[in-house]
Amino acid sequence: MIFKILNLIILLHTFFQLAGQNYEYLRAEVQKGEGAYSLLERHGLDRSHSNLDRFKQINQLNDLNLYIGKRYKVPIRVYQYNATSIRTTIGNSDYDYAVAIQKYNELMHKLGVKEKDYREDNILWVPEHLPDKQNNESKEPNLAGSSIFPIFGKEYEKVDIQSTALTGHVYYIVAGHGGPDPGAMGNYNGHVLCEDEYAYDISLRLARNLLEQNATVYMINRDPNDGIRSGAYLEPDKDEVCYPEQVIPLNQIRRLNQRVDAINSLYNQHKKVGAKKQRAIIIHVDSRATGQRIDMFFYHNPKSKNGKKLAENLRNTIAQKYDQHQKGRGYNGTVKARNLHMLRETYPVAVYAELGNIRNYKDQKRFIIEDNRQAVANWLLEGIMKDD
Repeated sequence: MIFKILNLIILLHTFFQLAGQNYEYLRAEVQKGEGAYSLLERHGLDRSHSNLDRFKQINQLNDLNLYIGKRYKVPIRVYQYNATSIRTTIGNSDYDYAVAIQKYNELMHKLGVKEKDYREDNILWVPEHLPDKQNNESKEPNLAGSSIFPIFGKEYEKVDIQSTALTGHVYYIVAGHGGPDPGAMGNYNGHVLCEDEYAYDISLRLARNLLEQNATVYMINRDPNDGIRSGAYLEPDKDEVCYPEQVIPLNQIRRLNQRVDAINSLYNQHKKVGAKKQRAIIIHVDSRATGQRIDMFFYHNPKSKNGKKLAENLRNTIAQKYDQHQKGRGYNGTVKARNLHMLRETYPVAVYAELGNIRNYKDQKRFIIEDNRQAVANWLLEGIMKDD
């Protein structure tokens, strides 16, 4: 009896090993404005060194300079699903691993990246970055439930999905200025405050809030190493890029058009796969006379009823928050129509937010105190959530 059981175990082990030997790598065409990082992210892969190194290895690349229209191998193994089980298809008996692969395939189909469900076309995608206990892998899967976003920095990169309220919604977050242009500048106790750094930190916090609601989010201006920061004084730098990895030009019109092109290209992609709603949130910090304190205010495209509605939702939410937390303070934030380039030229409904006067001592506390930066991001999220 013991020998029969041992023989059965050996046979099952051999079966699982042989079942998953035949696979090919998924091939994907590089789209306009897309680099290696965004190509991986489009297929649900994070920007880890293992993914990038593997991408270079399987494509025999010395660098990450890709050509638009060319098809590259992605570190995702493509199996012919045997219509029985994922484990027997890939030759791996780990149940948790199979469940992770199932969720990944379902997510890619839901987002429109994979045209059909694997149970319909019998095509199974298996990312090499998923955790494989049999092979002692421990990388975090990038799946709904919890995902890794290195752009937020080590402390904040893991994002847990708290609700599905914004499933199918796409948001483009644009932090003002960046790269060679620091934007408005102020001084606080001998420290230089730069608009682009504080707008970016609040933008990151808003982006993370949106991801927690299961939205799809793009940071159009991106910094490779800042992440969400906890300090009062955010050191300025000039290494920001425009999505996905474009050098930001100094010329203002070129800079704005670069951002518009990035947003509109992504908008078209998501429109094709049936995105429920797409919105652009543009975040700036104003510069006025040092004695002039201002409340957060908003602009929208004069021709956009939905833009006006979203701006009013944001304004009204913040007014309610001040009534709740600072009774008697009052709130004078406004909503106005303006024919600004970013509001006029972007395809999605867009709102332009000005968060305060970077030269005013009281307004500066809205930026240099971390809890205040997070509160602003939280309030903006609440206003966005009312955008029905």
